[in-house]
Amino acid sequence: MRPFHQILANNLVANITNFTVWFAITFWIFIETQSVFATGMVAGIYLVFTAGFGIWLGAIVDHNPKRLAMLGSSVVSFALYAASMTMLLFAPEGAFTDPYGLYLWAFVLLVMLGVIAGNIRSIALPTLVTILIPEGERDKANGLVGMVSGIGFLTTSVISGFLVAWGGMHATLLLALVATALVFLHLAFVHIDEGRPQPAEGEKAEPKRVDIAGTVRVIGAVPGLFALIFFATFNNFLGGVFMALLDAYGLSLVSVEVWGLTFGVLSTAFILSGIIISRTGLGKNPLRTLLLVNVITWSVCCVFTIQPSFWLLAAGCFVWMLLGPYAEAAEHTTLQKVVPLERQGRVFGFAQSVEQAASPLTAFLIGPLTQFLVIPFMTDGAGADMIGDWFGTGPDRGIALVFTVAGLLGLMVTILAFNSRYYRELSAAYAGAPDDDDDSSGATAAATPA
Repeated sequence: MRPFHQILANNLVANITNFTVWFAITFWIFIETQSVFATGMVAGIYLVFTAGFGIWLGAIVDHNPKRLAMLGSSVVSFALYAASMTMLLFAPEGAFTDPYGLYLWAFVLLVMLGVIAGNIRSIALPTLVTILIPEGERDKANGLVGMVSGIGFLTTSVISGFLVAWGGMHATLLLALVATALVFLHLAFVHIDEGRPQPAEGEKAEPKRVDIAGTVRVIGAVPGLFALIFFATFNNFLGGVFMALLDAYGLSLVSVEVWGLTFGVLSTAFILSGIIISRTGLGKNPLRTLLLVNVITWSVCCVFTIQPSFWLLAAGCFVWMLLGPYAEAAEHTTLQKVVPLERQGRVFGFAQSVEQAASPLTAFLIGPLTQFLVIPFMTDGAGADMIGDWFGTGPDRGIALVFTVAGLLGLMVTILAFNSRYYRELSAAYAGAPDDDDDSSGATAAATPA
């Protein structure tokens, strides 16, 4: 296997491990405490940590060899999981049954910090695509990266459910320790020629600092790049609707067993998408592909809940999962070409922080909004009177209306973006950026995605 494929496989195992721990502690806490507040707090901690640490993790990636940063990520995760296991083994009687207990939340923070340490990999991986893959092949490689992320996220819900049922957090943390150690050992034997540039004679090396202001200047120097990041942020803001309401809507149509199995089957869309992108790429203008994908996905969002049909819902989710890697790959491919390699870690980290900050805001807002305004509106309110005869009435149709409105908003914003000067400027910047296959980064086609 070539270095890129080995790194991709290594990251897949690491992603599955860390996501499994996150899902498992959510399931386990609910079983122990029977508290929805506690499970909601776990999700909030993850999203806040992801948004808060992104820029700093990006600086670590920029100032160190990427492989070393990923190895360090595994070491930190292993240490935090080991400390969590120690807390678990020596926990006082009843320490995990109180949803407001200090010992419980100290344990949760340790575990979640172990999970967040793995985010270094999600920042380092696209920078390694820049280093290892020729410029003309990066869109295909980014499709595989998106596929790995999607598979890792979706398969873990099944794995963590079985683990918690079989052995609780003891089994989960034991598996995490073993898998993290194996991932570290495998990566230690993968050779990556990063060709890190050295400062010219008489020049001083850039100081190792986060330098948020410098990162903002780099982003601002590329016309339209801030607009791309804010567009992705807006998509995540609307995407928080899915985080808050999709399970509730799905469970209004089918049993929990069928809903869980449905997601397992639909996860094949990520695999199919990655295979297609690795063969066909994203076209000459990845930014155009990104906006076209958004037109399709938001159009689907307008209609996939327009009637209370499980098959319509499943088809819509399949389209979303199929096109999700296209959007991520298009954004990464654009950033990899227009942002200097020595700044890419911090730019990817900045984008992660800004973009991820939007979803929890929507998730926290949309639940109460739907419960107290939209559901009554579609149950016995004005909405039920106006459109209830064909749209349907009741709590589930209130949730459905939120999806339809989110889809319309997303579609309108995407059409505006398509006709904006920022789209034209960033497309021109991408087309005019030099091909860096032969630049001083020293990394030629060390690997190809196909």
